[in-house]
Amino acid sequence: MLRILTLATLFPDTTRPNFGVFVERQTLGLAALPGVDLRVVAPIGLPPWPLSRHAHYRAFATVPDAEVWKGVPVARPRFLTLPGTGGRFHAMALRQRLVPLLTAIRRDFAFDVIDAEFFFPDGPAAIALGRRFGVPVSIKARGVDIHHWGHGATGAQVRRAGQAADGLLAVSQAMRGDMAAIGLPQSRIAVHLTGVDLGRFVPLDRTAAKAALGVAGPLIVSLGALIARKGHDVVVKAMADLPGATLMIAGEGPARSALIADIARLGLGDRVRLLGSVPHGEMPALLAAADVMALASASEGLANAWVEALACGTPIVITKAGGAADVVTDPLYGRIVERTPTAFAAAISVLLTLPPDQSAVRQGAARFTWEANSAALFAHLNGLVARHR
Repeated sequence: MLRILTLATLFPDTTRPNFGVFVERQTLGLAALPGVDLRVVAPIGLPPWPLSRHAHYRAFATVPDAEVWKGVPVARPRFLTLPGTGGRFHAMALRQRLVPLLTAIRRDFAFDVIDAEFFFPDGPAAIALGRRFGVPVSIKARGVDIHHWGHGATGAQVRRAGQAADGLLAVSQAMRGDMAAIGLPQSRIAVHLTGVDLGRFVPLDRTAAKAALGVAGPLIVSLGALIARKGHDVVVKAMADLPGATLMIAGEGPARSALIADIARLGLGDRVRLLGSVPHGEMPALLAAADVMALASASEGLANAWVEALACGTPIVITKAGGAADVVTDPLYGRIVERTPTAFAAAISVLLTLPPDQSAVRQGAARFTWEANSAALFAHLNGLVARHR
């Protein structure tokens, strides 16, 4: 029996059902394997009082400290985050909070390995905890945890954690290169591809699917938090050169007001819809209705939205961020373009004029299965434990 402690600050709860849903899906797949006993520790960072009384943080009061989440035991300890410090104290605060918790967990669950699912603050805390409890540690890099936290005030902590880890995972070849570029040992970094539920994300009759959304003409969909890094403004501006097309953006975040202003300034109010946060269970129908999924990210690891769109037979237009070249390996799957409205409009126009066959596009997602993801993660963690012993 392989006993795994999954440490993930990126994990859903009742207040954030879409937060880290891909980490949840990976974890559930791993936990379901025979010979695996798994528990999750999903910490929640909170600022000190009185900031913790802000509406954004008050919602966490409804989240239990421990629960069984979709069949898996999950502990949700709170730890202190200090605004204005660049995150430099996050990992230390997380480690201090987790020492007594893991000590208690270990009394009836002698975990063999710690699987940190985000590089910061999870990674540095996991290394300290692994040493304390005498178990190997794996850390996975997903994108912003390297591109942002791997530099500046927290960069040294990320590098030390990566150098000390028994195993390292990257979501794409490009992510592996980015990790090596900041000083992590490339020989210990394995690429661990994400998965997609090929039974749920499937091609549909586009005309009928669009009609269900109240759309008659070409439909472009963009997914992701409304933050500058995702580049929704680029796709909105591209719509000015795509007459007759509709854009739907699924996501929520601080850039909403700026996007509303762009939409009004460009006179696109009747063709661009901000859907807000859309439950992940509704994403298959939305993506299958789209003629194109467009995402102008400044940085990514390997976005699950890319693969989910392909599984629905929907081609993608994306930037060269992260693992884009690992996904768009055939022109049928879409285009990789510069991060400008002109480039996005031109690529989208080509795919609307000459749409690729849905079944051919779906082949681009064939190797991204949760079954393969779970098997690879099990082999990786089991190997770390075997070498440690």
